[in-house]
Amino acid sequence: MTAAHRHLPLGSIVRVTCTETGRSVVVRINDRGPYIRGRVIDLSEGAAKRLGFHKDGLCHVRLEVLHHARTPPEQVAEAPESRDRL
Repeated sequence: MTAAHRHLPLGSIVRVTCTETGRSVVVRINDRGPYIRGRVIDLSEGAAKRLGFHKDGLCHVRLEVLHHARTPPEQVAEAPESRDRL
């Protein structure tokens, strides 16, 4: 399953846990986004279904980076403080 994140290097592996359901899923970062204020990650539909919030569209999440992919320094952006809402 895949996800989009603004700052994590592409190819990074992240465990996403929905704090409302307690369910978690492991995803690979393969895109950039989301670009909506207050959201930190955009999950594929399959990942959202496994977490149990695909109908609601939003969920508070906890992220755990399992593998931080190597990215050339010129492609790494500074990650600002982010909220824990998807």
